[in-house]
Amino acid sequence: MGETQPKRPSAVLVIDVGGTHVKILATGQKEPRKIDSGTFMTAARMVREVKKAARDWSYGRVSIGYPGPLVHGRPIHNPFNLGPGWVGFDFREAFGCPVKLINDAAMQALGSYRGGRMLFLGLGTGLGSAMIVNGLIEPMEIAHLPYKKGRTYEDYLGRSGLARLGKKKWRKHVLAVVAMLKAALEADDIVVGGGNAKKLKGLPPAVRLGSNENAFLGGFRMWEKEPSGA
Repeated sequence: MGETQPKRPSAVLVIDVGGTHVKILATGQKEPRKIDSGTFMTAARMVREVKKAARDWSYGRVSIGYPGPLVHGRPIHNPFNLGPGWVGFDFREAFGCPVKLINDAAMQALGSYRGGRMLFLGLGTGLGSAMIVNGLIEPMEIAHLPYKKGRTYEDYLGRSGLARLGKKKWRKHVLAVVAMLKAALEADDIVVGGGNAKKLKGLPPAVRLGSNENAFLGGFRMWEKEPSGA
């Protein structure tokens, strides 16, 4: 991939951390790059792999979409689908530049936002969720709340639920949860994103498919002085 490039202070490297892949994109680049992820992926390994994959890209700031809750921009527990070592890890020191962390669903929501009351649901390895109301973003942890038969929302809508239920039943549960949350949260715009969103069919009014590329847009927006939309 070439030699390491000098840093560009204003350029941003966006890292979307997932249970299957870590995806990266930098300012001025057109094609994201993927790194295999899984239960072996510790925070330190993620940094090493990302720096290696992006060594020919120039950047001076980093945005990280983290698959879990954060307080004051710091992880409060390790991700369910990844390895250990995320809590207390010094990402700024590791990357050698300013770093901002945000919940991964919130980052994609930020990139998807068009105004009003928007609910974002991310259908991937797990289930991500975030709400934006009049420009104010609030990550949520719906995934591990009880849903049916002693199982959580993530157990039904995440990758394991898709494998257990099959596409037809999985789609029914996704649409049922969307309708329930739309009514409960009074959302006027619902975005369903994540890697498995493309498996849905026949979305109801006020529900639209998101794009994984919106996660990168959200990561870039995190550094804007007056972010577009949120």
